This record gives sequence, C-alpha cells and structure tokens, in this order.
Amino acid sequence: MFHVVIPARFAASRLPGKPLLPIGGRPLIQWVWECARASGAESVIIATDDLRIVESARGFGADCLMTSARHASGTDRIAEVVGARGFAADDIVVNLQGDEPMMPPATVSEVAEALVARPDVDIATAVAPIQSLAEFLDPSCVKALRARDGQALYFSRAPVPWPRDGVADGRPTRFAGAWRHIGIYAYRVRSLEQFAAWPPTPLEESEKLEQLRALEHGMRIHLLALAEAPPAGVDTPEDLERVRAHLAR
Repeated sequence: MFHVVIPARFAASRLPGKPLLPIGGRPLIQWVWECARASGAESVIIATDDLRIVESARGFGADCLMTSARHASGTDRIAEVVGARGFAADDIVVNLQGDEPMMPPATVSEVAEALVARPDVDIATAVAPIQSLAEFLDPSCVKALRARDGQALYFSRAPVPWPRDGVADGRPTRFAGAWRHIGIYAYRVRSLEQFAAWPPTPLEESEKLEQLRALEHGMRIHLLALAEAPPAGVDTPEDLERVRAHLAR
C-alpha cells in the first residue's frame, strides 16, 4: 500500500491562486485529488500553507493538513506531513504535484509499485521518450539519463545524451535514446526524511533540480519508463485554458 500527498501553494508566481482556479465547475486541486483517490492509495492528503485551500479541500471531502509557509519545496512540505501523521519508516509516499489535474491514476500507482518491488531503491520517479528535437533542446524539459536496469544516472536541463556524431552547426540533429523526466515521485519515508534534512547541493543549485541532491548523496533512484508522457500540468494561463478545453471534451 502507499499514501499520496499533494503539496499545494496559493502563491504561485505565474498563476496566483492556481489550486482554486475553476475547471469544469471544480477547483483545479479537486481534479488532482480525484486522480489520487482513483490510484488505489491508502490515503490521500492535501498539504498546503493557505487557509483558502484548506477550506476548499474540506468542502469537497479531502483530508487536508495545514503546513508551514517556510518550506522551500513541495518535498519539504511532504516531509512535514509524514512526521505529523506518524508514518512508518518503510511506508511509501507519492508526491503528486498540486497542478497535475490530468495525471493518469495508473501512473501514480505504477510509480509506487516500482518502489515496492525494489527494496534497495530510495526513490522512484517516471520518464517518457522525448518526442521532438525542440523538446530535447528546451531547458524547461528536464532530461534523465537511465541505466539499463532503470537506475537514474543523472538529470539535466541540457540536451543529454549529447549525440556527438549527430551535430550540425553546433546543434544536435537527433535525440534517440533521450528521456523526459516526469515530475512525480515515490519515496520511502526514511529516505524522504533524510533527503529533506540535507541542505541543497552544488549540482542541485546549478541545475535547479532537487533530485540531484539525492544522487549526490548516493541515493538510488529508479526511473519507471512510460510509453508516453502524461498530459502536461498547469503552469501558465495558456496551460489552464488547454486543460479546461481537454477536460470539457
């Protein structure tokens, strides 16, 4: 069994009040919660630092926990939740970001199951094949390097692996074997608490990717390979309209 914690902030810089924005008559955060509920999780908890989100979540029946406003990331917020709820060290917790209303429930459960099946792994997350050269070159698309056994070797905003023999005028012309990182994580509670206790590391600060902190400390991360990337989450007003149109269909 596994738990899902959904970190949700009201003060998103590009889309303030994002968790409460309406989609099809429901707040965005409710769509995420319903996805988590459909995954088969033992419990689903919304973790926030804003009373407006608490009130909305409780209004549609969600378990919601008020957490500190000082957390630097959703991971830190989830670490507070597992401590407050007394989760056991071997429990598995999935971090489902609060702006992912179209994450397939099967992906949530598959990431958790990937960790259950690998007792020597600390964290599981997901990747999907990169579909275009533009995606490969986009620094907002986080690339993952995956070993044959599925272990994460590295994450980067740079186009990796670099195709040395497929470059023209300084730009790559192909992207075979490149993986896009999907931002959903399953943690063992002991690994999550250890991770949250460490300060940011040099590679993490350089790439602005917190999962590199785990790799720099020697943690093992398994990359679940998906056939294709799930629909993107909501980061901008344009994303919001795209999701509204999709769910309306």
